[in-house]
Amino acid sequence: MTLDNAVRAFAGTMVLISVALTYFVHPYFVWLTVFIGFNLIQSSFTGICPAAMVMKKLGIGRGDGASCSRC
Repeated sequence: MTLDNAVRAFAGTMVLISVALTYFVHPYFVWLTVFIGFNLIQSSFTGICPAAMVMKKLGIGRGDGASCSRC
């Protein structure tokens, strides 16, 4: 799995978890969804993605020739 694919999978998973928490636990969990969306937007403009940086340090995306060029 490439780093870009891992980041997208992580973001999608977090969105689904936050929506489930909003529905089943408490409506204020919607702010987690807002935070995730804001982080995705800021990373598209700045190129800084905290999740990609952590995943890169964990070794995700290494060995298959793909890496995040902005991290």
